[in-house]
Amino acid sequence: MNQSNEHDLQDHLRIKIDFNHMMSDQMGSQHGITLDEIDDLAETSKEIHSDLKNKREKGELPFLDLPYNREYIAEINEISYTIRKNFDNFVVLGIGGSALGGIAIQGALTNPFHNMLSKKERKGIPRVFFADNIDPDGFQRLLDFLDLKKTAFNVISKSGETAETMAQFLIVRERLIQLFGRDAYKKHIVITTDLKKGWLREIVNQEGFASLIVPQGVGGRFSVLSSVGLLPAAVMGVSIEELLAGAELMDRLCRSESLWENPAYMTAVLKYIACTKKGKAISIVMPYVDALKGVADWYCQIWAESLGKKFSLDNNVINAGQTPVRALGVTDQHSQLQLYIEGPFDKVITFIVVENYEKEVFIPPAYKDLEGVTYLGGHYLNELIKAEKVATELALKKNQRLNLTITLPTLDAFTLGQLFFFFELQTVFSGALYHIDPLNQPGVEQGKQFTYGLMGRKGFEDKKKDAQDSARKNKRYII
Repeated sequence: MNQSNEHDLQDHLRIKIDFNHMMSDQMGSQHGITLDEIDDLAETSKEIHSDLKNKREKGELPFLDLPYNREYIAEINEISYTIRKNFDNFVVLGIGGSALGGIAIQGALTNPFHNMLSKKERKGIPRVFFADNIDPDGFQRLLDFLDLKKTAFNVISKSGETAETMAQFLIVRERLIQLFGRDAYKKHIVITTDLKKGWLREIVNQEGFASLIVPQGVGGRFSVLSSVGLLPAAVMGVSIEELLAGAELMDRLCRSESLWENPAYMTAVLKYIACTKKGKAISIVMPYVDALKGVADWYCQIWAESLGKKFSLDNNVINAGQTPVRALGVTDQHSQLQLYIEGPFDKVITFIVVENYEKEVFIPPAYKDLEGVTYLGGHYLNELIKAEKVATELALKKNQRLNLTITLPTLDAFTLGQLFFFFELQTVFSGALYHIDPLNQPGVEQGKQFTYGLMGRKGFEDKKKDAQDSARKNKRYII
């Protein structure tokens, strides 16, 4: 394929970003962003680009190279084939980044009613569940529903000390041992963890479970394109090769240091200016596709946990970050939109739409004497949902509420891979703009240590005492 044809193909398949309604010539000078404000960050952006490039070459940002890391693909496909051949149910035990990516893939690329279909209708693909919380009622009801003889579990924790996941694992392990004995139960479990270190790796070495690797330096919220997200995807019948190919395309599209040629950089700059100069401290992501609700939830984690930081890199207190919120079009036009249009000027809305839905649903004509109903007849739901998105966008514009639109040509593994990589790179670039470390989560770690203390883990006795002292309540304030 010559270079021109390859460019045309990429242009046809790539996701596109429309930020007209972020700019001052469309939205007014008070809230809209000016070209000068973008230009003011051009040199800084070039410096960030150079720094990210150097860090990538040194292996310090390994999640950016996941689209090219194909060494585990054969093993993932082999394990997924074994699971699909031998089990009717597949359960992921994981939380946060260990689950949200897989949930996003399931929602985006599988039938939403898949788990309700018969085995024949599922065509050999197991029912897939994500046990991403430790609510005792919810977890017990899932175990009561499952036939454990026909169920495989994927335990995901890079460190092997995630309290929620390890508690679930201990519960499931004991039940499987009771059913199958201490040897046969192992075929029901696949572990995804660090290659060499951590409690789960030690358990794998002791017990001989099938296992996959979380690559070194890849944190949970950036792990969707590793075995963390790819094994569940493969079990669901999703092409993991296409996911990675889409991410690879987005990587190539974002290699330029120029903001005007790099969609991830430009949108990061726009959101940064909106937050720091225009007071837009809330980042709403609003897909007009039911299947992308999980992607919106995944975005909320990567945006909140990466950018919500107390300290800058030079140890100044800055309390950085935008608060992410997930909405759904058109559902939340009837629940949240009133606030977005007439409430505080503190939000940026990112719409996600598709040019072509998989299905086309006709609205039959009826009630010709009722104008408030009959106008819908002869149209398609596809037309209606697109009209409602445009109407919402214009209503926001009329009220000077900043918004931008991400358009996918269609929703498939290739475009989803692009979307994942786009948001990951946007997040890391944003971290550099805020001058914080987007890869750590010290606030979360503090909470974990209190949990260890309260649950009696050795070495955390001081945390237990601190937590108990801090937990004392004044009864006056409980009514």
